[in-house]
Amino acid sequence: MYGFNIKVFGCQMNVYDADRIRTALAALGWLERPEDEADVVIFVTCSIREKAEQKVWSEIGRLSFPSGNRRVIAVYGCMAQRVGEALMKRFPAVHLMCGPRSLGWFPAELAKILETGGKRCLLDENPVSLCDLEEPPIKRSNPWKAFITIAHGCDNYCTYCIVPHVRGRFISRRPDDIFREIEILLSDGVREITLIGQNVNTYGRDLSNGYVFSSLLRDVARIEGMERIRFATSHPRDLTRDVIEVMSENPNICPAINLPIQSGSDRVLKMMNRGYSVEKYASIVDMIRSFLPDPAVTSDLIVGFPGETLEDFNMSLEAVERFRFDLVHTAAYSPREGTPAAKMEGQVEAGEKQRRLRMINSVQSRISLDINRSLEGRIFTVLADGPAPRGEGLVQGRTPSDKVVIFPGDESMLGSFVDVRITSSGNWHLSGEVCDGKDPEEIGGGCH
Repeated sequence: MYGFNIKVFGCQMNVYDADRIRTALAALGWLERPEDEADVVIFVTCSIREKAEQKVWSEIGRLSFPSGNRRVIAVYGCMAQRVGEALMKRFPAVHLMCGPRSLGWFPAELAKILETGGKRCLLDENPVSLCDLEEPPIKRSNPWKAFITIAHGCDNYCTYCIVPHVRGRFISRRPDDIFREIEILLSDGVREITLIGQNVNTYGRDLSNGYVFSSLLRDVARIEGMERIRFATSHPRDLTRDVIEVMSENPNICPAINLPIQSGSDRVLKMMNRGYSVEKYASIVDMIRSFLPDPAVTSDLIVGFPGETLEDFNMSLEAVERFRFDLVHTAAYSPREGTPAAKMEGQVEAGEKQRRLRMINSVQSRISLDINRSLEGRIFTVLADGPAPRGEGLVQGRTPSDKVVIFPGDESMLGSFVDVRITSSGNWHLSGEVCDGKDPEEIGGGCH
């Protein structure tokens, strides 16, 4: 019986993959152990930015074992695919490299390595082929919430993005496979499902029966016992009215949409190959806010893209003020080898990128605080999903609009829906108190 330890870096898809690896190894009789007691340490990696990779290089360097030690390291995911055998050559303790489209082989190959020795490199040579791990994530990092990938890969080829190069071409999962996995998870106690993909809105475009994302979303909402649904991420070019209509018709679909704008400059958006203008983006935001009650719109934005002028950057500032996002995930542009943007002229100096990043974060912090303060006094139905990271006697959960709420409670509340009155707010979270009784008209955010 072997012991394993998993370290997860990056996106929700990596959390999902890590949970499936955890489940598959548990089915083999393996036990999850602390790092210093594990026979294998598994890294589930990200390549979206250089900083994400640097963390993994640093962690693996810290863990490298003496020659002859039977403990090994396995590296899975986008970084494994991008870096390839170079990582294995640098660190002798790394015995298994596996790309995202070869996950189905991962558990068996890892078992062979521990039993007989040797090294394996399972890199994805064909961007169309896929060997997935058909293992619902029963052993999850969170017992009450689960992610489900509905599609693999991406065909958008934004000029800054490494994802299509490491995750391969777009392919939708079969609806019946998704439904079967959801039913297994619901029977295991899951109360909230998040459908995930690099671009969920293009789901079904490679299917022959006209079954699209809105079709899937509607059918998932109708599954018996399906209490709360989220999805991420949406590409503005592909988010259509039918998806918003399905959301408005099904109260168990949370009124929260992540809609990455990436830049407020049409010129920069064109260089990014995003496929929409700021005004097109505005029309989508207007549609969301006209159809859904109290929707939360979050976004992603890059500063310092090659060739971004001060005028372009100021347009991004104006866009943040105009759209008043609930939250923006901001990042300074990070060159990724193999992408067109990495070779573009006009690379912005690092100090200037950080200056712009601080400016945009300051504006968004003010807006987020204003929005959160407007929620004080309202009651939201929150899924208590874990202890608060700081403060004894506190638990946390999320509103339907995906805002973190911290409130007094204990372990007996975990996994339950709780009505919480918001008493105070910060930039990035709300604080509240549990309500014994409530006025139905006070409850906000739908999805309850």
